This record gives sequence, structure tokens and C-alpha cells, in this order.
Amino acid sequence: MKLLIRWAITALSLFAAAWVVPGIHVDDSRGWVVYAAMAVILSLVNALIRPLLKVLTCPLIVLTLGLFTLVVNAVSMLIASAIANNLFKVGFYIDGFWPAFWGALIVSVVSVVLSIFVSDDDRKDRRH
Repeated sequence: MKLLIRWAITALSLFAAAWVVPGIHVDDSRGWVVYAAMAVILSLVNALIRPLLKVLTCPLIVLTLGLFTLVVNAVSMLIASAIANNLFKVGFYIDGFWPAFWGALIVSVVSVVLSIFVSDDDRKDRRH
């Protein structure tokens, strides 16, 4: 159940990013299927590729006191969009680095805000 909730939060976050950022375009003919598929692909990229990017850019992350993580997030979003369109023909397009940067920032902020409203069973277990 938790996985489905996290997936829905990511899909809603992607919707917010596409709505706010001018350089992010979505094929409207498929509706929410685009956001659902992109949420799965972005989650897989964040689980598999993003850690490798963070290890490779660790000196830059340390040097910039963590701010370079925003660049890593943007690159992860660009990679997810490329995979979504080139392999699966999803219909989620990002025009370049800056739309990916702002989109990743919006996805992060909206995900954190929406996650506040979701009950976390692990947190409850730790208190008792």
C-alpha cells in the first residue's frame, strides 16, 4: 500500500512540475497514464542511476555544500524523460537542463509536502 501511495505522490508531483514549468510538455491524449508511467520510471532512475551519479559527483557535492545535488536531480529527471520517451514512448518531454532543474525542484518540494500528510507506520513504531 505504501508503494502505491508513494507512486501517486510522485505522479502528482510530476503533474505540478508540468503545470508550472514552461519547458515540460506532456502528451495530453493519454491523461494520467503519462504521469503514472513517468512516476515509475523516475522512481527507478532515482533508485538505480541517481546513487551512481551522486558517488561520481561526490567531490562537487561536498565542495558546494550539497547544492550540486540539485544538478544531480535535474540530470536524473532528464535521464528519466529520455528513457520514458525513447524506450516506452510515454509522452513526457523536457526541453533542456533548466526546465529539468526547475521541474526536479518542484517534484522534490511537492513530494515532501504531500508526504507530510501520509501516515508513516515506521514512524509510529519507533515512538512506542
